[in-house]
Amino acid sequence: MEILITGGAGFIGSHLTDKLLEENNKIVIFDNLSLGKMQNIETALKNPNCSFVKGDILNSDELSNVFKKNKFDVVFHMAANSDIAKSHENPDVDFRNTLKSTYHILLAMKEFGVKNIVFASTSAIYGDTGVSVDEDFGPLFPISHYGASKLASEAFISSFCENYGFRAWITRFPNVVGERATHGAIYDFINKLRKNPTELEVLGDGSQIKPYLYVKDLIEAIILVWKTTNDNINYFNLGVESRTTVKEMAEMVIEEMNLNAKIRYTGGNKGWVGDVPQFSYCLDKIHKLGWSAKVSSNEAVRKSIQYILEKDLCRL
Repeated sequence: MEILITGGAGFIGSHLTDKLLEENNKIVIFDNLSLGKMQNIETALKNPNCSFVKGDILNSDELSNVFKKNKFDVVFHMAANSDIAKSHENPDVDFRNTLKSTYHILLAMKEFGVKNIVFASTSAIYGDTGVSVDEDFGPLFPISHYGASKLASEAFISSFCENYGFRAWITRFPNVVGERATHGAIYDFINKLRKNPTELEVLGDGSQIKPYLYVKDLIEAIILVWKTTNDNINYFNLGVESRTTVKEMAEMVIEEMNLNAKIRYTGGNKGWVGDVPQFSYCLDKIHKLGWSAKVSSNEAVRKSIQYILEKDLCRL
């Protein structure tokens, strides 16, 4: 198949690129490198079936040129803002980089007759529910601009499916960790400890608890959903049954850095505005397809910590 991956040089997108190349697909990566890195796709680009185009989804000419030069069977739309705290300071970040980018992709697909889209959505669309959520939970009231933009993107995908005969695979996943991640609490903790090895400030009270999904498990699930479901709109929660507290994450970072730092909590049950302090998925639907995460939440967090420290990726 000929596949366009937006954000294909990013954390999740680059792993997706690797896996789809293993299956002998022809891949075009379209990325503006705002979060993506060329080093993430160095190996992929050695494959003659993979090419890279640096461009901005919001630039209609750049996007159209990619569609003109290729006959895509499917678009994997992975490009988006992924920093919830950043969009709190500037809501336009999510409006442009998440919602508007999705709309531009859909318009290009309509213009060039591409009917299939796999969309990277998020658990943040559900908001702060206080209960375990399945795919049909509602009403949906996101509490972050990120979640709102992803939910609005899902809505536009749905309307394009009805109006123009598209087929969509929507995958909603929680915090994802692993090799090639670019930001997040683990990075923050490591940088704080490098600045002050005796004390780690942790936002909230440490009781915040969420599932952390290993990136390679995620990629397997996304591809399985795409290959095995055939409804007009296919939508799945992807996650891991176990969860990790912020306290456990902080302790793992201190341990892996071989420090004896004291943890100082700022208090309250949230790390920042828009943060969901406790989240739990119902994963029955994806489990019925025969998939479950191989790596536990704690194991995924530790793998990510070890990778960041090994590669010396954090900078003060």
